[in-house]
Amino acid sequence: MNATQIRPDAVLAAAADVARQAAVDAAGAAMVGDALGFAMEDDRVGTHSFACLSPAYVGWQWAVTITRAPRSKTVTVDDVVLLPGAGALVAPPWVPWAERVLPGDLSPGDVLETAPDDVRLVAGLTGEDDLESVASASPLQPGAWEVGLGRVRVLSARGRDEAADRWTGGEFGPATPMARQAPRECSTCGFMLPVGGPMGQQFAICANVLSPADGRVVALTFGCGAHSEIEADAPSRPTSAAYDETGFDLLELDAEAADGSDDTGDLGENGDLSENGDLGHS
Repeated sequence: MNATQIRPDAVLAAAADVARQAAVDAAGAAMVGDALGFAMEDDRVGTHSFACLSPAYVGWQWAVTITRAPRSKTVTVDDVVLLPGAGALVAPPWVPWAERVLPGDLSPGDVLETAPDDVRLVAGLTGEDDLESVASASPLQPGAWEVGLGRVRVLSARGRDEAADRWTGGEFGPATPMARQAPRECSTCGFMLPVGGPMGQQFAICANVLSPADGRVVALTFGCGAHSEIEADAPSRPTSAAYDETGFDLLELDAEAADGSDDTGDLGENGDLSENGDLGHS
């Protein structure tokens, strides 16, 4: 019945003493405090509220529901219950155990059931399935179904997308400090082990024992300082003859001068070149 249609009841409203005595009988006089109010629940049904004085239930209140028969002035007690008030400390809403489990909570010996309607899974292709009916009933693109190979269910498109989002945003994704400072990406690393299926377009497995991602799924856009193509700097080697040019200038000789022709002038007694190119005398 709508609250606007409930008629007030003066007999029940005046029966606060009856309701208090019921609360005292249930909890003891030391636990029942001042009256907090009265509210009609239905025709000839109302609830008186009293403060709870227990230090363990601060903010709680005793709710005593009373009633009377039609055309009767006798009030009877329906129920006495302890309820939380507006400022009471209460337990959080109940969450089923399966929904409370978080990644990393599973320990050796634990068994975690998977719901039959888990959206991360779809029915696998078995020997009894018809390829055309499976493809037509699947929300995936034609040919996108996966052969179960003995598995009743396989990853759905949503399951793969959720996994890809976790791995991309995880410890071995492209946005990590390690990846941002790496000289090259895993896609060009010789230690990268490709994976099959649609995940192979975005992820691989690291096989470098010196990498922090060894044996882990990594994004192809991840990277670290142990990339296979990083080599130590080789010592520099001269590619041509080195000369000490201190005290003189190098002169370029033409081919004929290099062959010993006398176009450059004659040698003087002390071997010095004169201003015109000849070797002069001291």
